[in-house]
Amino acid sequence: MRILLWHVHGAWTTSFVHGDHEYVVPVLPDRGPDGVGIARTYEWPRDRVTELPPVALRREHFDVVVLQRPHELEHLAENWLGRRPGRDVPAVYVEHNAPQGRIADMRHPVADRDDLVLVHVTNFNALFWDSGSTRTRVIEHGIVDPGARYVGELPRGAAVINEARRRARVTGTDLLDRFAPLDLFGIDAASVGGIEDLPQARLHDEMARRRVYVHPIRWTSLGLSLLEAMHLGMPVVALGTTEVHEAVPPEAGVVSTKVDVLADAMRRLIDDPDEATERGRAARTAVLERYGLDRFLADWDELLEEVAR
Repeated sequence: MRILLWHVHGAWTTSFVHGDHEYVVPVLPDRGPDGVGIARTYEWPRDRVTELPPVALRREHFDVVVLQRPHELEHLAENWLGRRPGRDVPAVYVEHNAPQGRIADMRHPVADRDDLVLVHVTNFNALFWDSGSTRTRVIEHGIVDPGARYVGELPRGAAVINEARRRARVTGTDLLDRFAPLDLFGIDAASVGGIEDLPQARLHDEMARRRVYVHPIRWTSLGLSLLEAMHLGMPVVALGTTEVHEAVPPEAGVVSTKVDVLADAMRRLIDDPDEATERGRAARTAVLERYGLDRFLADWDELLEEVAR
């Protein structure tokens, strides 16, 4: 199957393009948000992924278009392809984010459409978004397994937050001081005293050197960095919001809405490497069972075949 999608979320797309299909991602000369092209900090299977400029897309055949942002549906796809997604070419819309605003106003941009399928990445998102009569499916995350790399040699916490200053309270940036000693990683992390964006493989190595993973994010669908940390074999302390309680079992760490409880748990794990290691093993076992790559790709294959018929 030949699939067109924009490179929007690096970690999610990395998992998606590990399927048994041919993937095309648009590329622009400046590699801006609408034309990032092939990833440069993630490992993608280069024999399955091609980047093409918009001018070339009209000549190409696609079995399915995967949309992830409203303007892809409203402008980019039709203008660049010369075909209407959902009408002239089968389409699915992946919603990565939890909705913002008042409960009564959380209506999805593709609500009440009969020409595509809306895919949510968590059950929490599916519950909170109002999709009207649009067909919906939940396909939970799957992670390319980085392997059990946990060492925990550094008695510190690790957190990964992209754009920590801009996203502020959403990502719990204001809570970071409560979790000292902690090292923050991510895009623009240096703006709040953290470590700038690293290639994924090096990031995983650096995370795994820290003794515990801290997830202070208030409002997100489900942070992929949390699932990556669990794959590495890291114990977890996480703010118990959105989908986190579904992803982190009690034996893998501590989940709570009480920041003091989490801070105390982090320091206990820092002081007890044996408990940290044991909980990290449990985290890895749990995440492989629920968020493994094979299950993720199988779920997507089933939906893509259904949509492309």
